[in-house]
Amino acid sequence: MTTPAELLDALAEQIRACRQCELGESRKNAVPGEGGAQAKVMFIGEAPGADEDEQGRPFVGRAGQLLRKLIQHIRLEEGEYFIGNVLKCRPPANRDPEPLEIEACKPWLYAQIAVIKPLVIVPLGRFSMSLLLGPKMQIGKVRGTVIEREGQVLMPTYHPAAILRNPRYRKVIVADFEKLARLLLEIEPC
Repeated sequence: MTTPAELLDALAEQIRACRQCELGESRKNAVPGEGGAQAKVMFIGEAPGADEDEQGRPFVGRAGQLLRKLIQHIRLEEGEYFIGNVLKCRPPANRDPEPLEIEACKPWLYAQIAVIKPLVIVPLGRFSMSLLLGPKMQIGKVRGTVIEREGQVLMPTYHPAAILRNPRYRKVIVADFEKLARLLLEIEPC
């Protein structure tokens, strides 16, 4: 029987070989994501940036350092979380993801969610929130809200890069992560 870790590794290899859109040709490295194959929480961002494209790892730049500090703040340990993105390849000049690119990568993200079966998915920012909750949602109105959709619990928040652009978001994002910690205590099976 194939383990969740083996399934996740196989998906990562398929993602690295993917050429479903033009980004597969322009990237240095695909960035499948990383973390526990049976993680409690999946953090889903927008797309890899330059640092991520260089290293083939998600959230390793400045925004990623903030995300990892927030994860430490709520005492999630390695293996208890998975970090990924909607797009698995970097858009040129870090531009916004285009609809065709999102469509090409969407099956990879959905397959990762199906393997990991997290207790909570945390969409980070508008692109992951729109994909997972619908395009009519606005991140400023639903951030910090616990939403159940098709048996999956989601709690969107701002992308950590928002803090880099505007430090006033720090308190809001920290409060959302603290709410996530409380939510995990409520829903985690004993």
